[in-house]
Amino acid sequence: MSRTDAPAGWFSWLRGDNVGARLLRLTLIMLAITLVLLPLADLSITTRDPWKELGRMLQGMILPDITATESPLHALLLTIAFALWGVMLGIVLGFPLALIFMRSRLVRTLCAFVRAIHELFWALLFLQVFGLSAITALAAIALPYAATFAKVYAEILAQIDRSPSQTLSPGTDRLSRFVYTELPLAWQRLSGYTRYRFECALRASVLLGFVGLPTLGYYLESAFRQGRYHEGGALLWAFYLLIALLPWWAHRRLLVPWLVGTAFLLGPWPSVNPTLLWQFVSHDIWPQPLLEGDFAALPQWFGRLPDLLPAIGNTLLLGLMSTVGSLLVCLLAWPLVSRHFGNRATRTMGRGALIVMRSTPELLLAFILLLLTGPSLLPAWIALSLHNGALIAFLAARHADEVTPGLPGIRGINLYSHELLPRIYPGILALLFYRAEVIMRETALLGMLGVVTLGFQIDSSFEYLMFDQAVALLMVTAVINMAVDVLSRRLRPDALPERRDQPRPAPVGDSG
Repeated sequence: MSRTDAPAGWFSWLRGDNVGARLLRLTLIMLAITLVLLPLADLSITTRDPWKELGRMLQGMILPDITATESPLHALLLTIAFALWGVMLGIVLGFPLALIFMRSRLVRTLCAFVRAIHELFWALLFLQVFGLSAITALAAIALPYAATFAKVYAEILAQIDRSPSQTLSPGTDRLSRFVYTELPLAWQRLSGYTRYRFECALRASVLLGFVGLPTLGYYLESAFRQGRYHEGGALLWAFYLLIALLPWWAHRRLLVPWLVGTAFLLGPWPSVNPTLLWQFVSHDIWPQPLLEGDFAALPQWFGRLPDLLPAIGNTLLLGLMSTVGSLLVCLLAWPLVSRHFGNRATRTMGRGALIVMRSTPELLLAFILLLLTGPSLLPAWIALSLHNGALIAFLAARHADEVTPGLPGIRGINLYSHELLPRIYPGILALLFYRAEVIMRETALLGMLGVVTLGFQIDSSFEYLMFDQAVALLMVTAVINMAVDVLSRRLRPDALPERRDQPRPAPVGDSG
């Protein structure tokens, strides 16, 4: 069989100005830019014996010790409580915004700004006012999730068929038309996306432990940092089990019992001094030139921010490297779970490996890798590439499983390169660019581990109580993420594989 025999082969993409040729050129440009800039990245390994430490970690995962963990059940339930109530509050805030999202540029801009800041950065901000309390956790999840729900819910509602509403009598009010004809048509996709966001909220709730809230992440961070890998392994397995059993314990019929039961875990509520709160909101977070009305001094004030340009450069470089890394991981991993390759046993093992990579929060995975390699861009690059690449690989495999090869008997590398990949590659790139904004948010976040990105400067500013500087850096981070989102939308191809449990407009672009 020659390469030109394949109906959707790669060489056919290079003829003319077709979509395939443009996507291939875009991929080669991204790879070339990454290779050119790669020498600028700090990828050094500074630990003495990373392989020995890796062996100890693997031993801890193989032989976990749940008895060594302090209050594992309480930490697990608190993780669920923060995620559940955070999502519920996000829906309450986000659904009304979704109804006016398409008609209001102000709402769209505000939502884009709010979701451009990671949940942990919101937690660091609220921590200064509400301390280590449930208010901090709930607000950190609810605010960005409300902005995300507003966007995605609006896109779902915009795609439904409007013809059933025309069957109602002409005097029917707008609210009745929405409740009785539009909402039922969109309900399945709305609930599917909400379930997906709840899984993301569980990962976000775990990460709140890195700022001191007693969720599962707090005990995970402590166990791995102190070398108690058997305990850390037990906590990781508990989290994986929580995600794996999500369809059973988080069934919609159990929603009310879970809400009532976890409500008792959210207290005690903090007492907030109104004077100090007003001082923080009206004075502490604003640059001095703004408070004095000296707008001409603002550029000079920004120029005094520590290592701003290197931090921005590392953030953008790590984001580009992680985007390309996610693409490479996806290209290598999706055949592991596709029906076109291997057998049931190999697909089961591949699915298990991808679930672990997809379910482990990037910050936690980067933290574990950092213990092996030392502080550099390397652990952050690997963590972001594995997590996002595994997530996209699942969707790519699902798309590939719907493809029937045009040539009977074709197998192996020929099936991969000539039949399947050319057909699903536009969808892979679409999903990759949907993830670009999320990857950039996470790139900044990983600075909390000591990687010199914007997140490192933000975390340091909060640590030294320089709130005006921290908020300014958060603004810079949000602007960069919004710009990346706009760029990714322009580059994104129209072809996108369908998902049964998520809406087509933004299936993974706003995930946590």
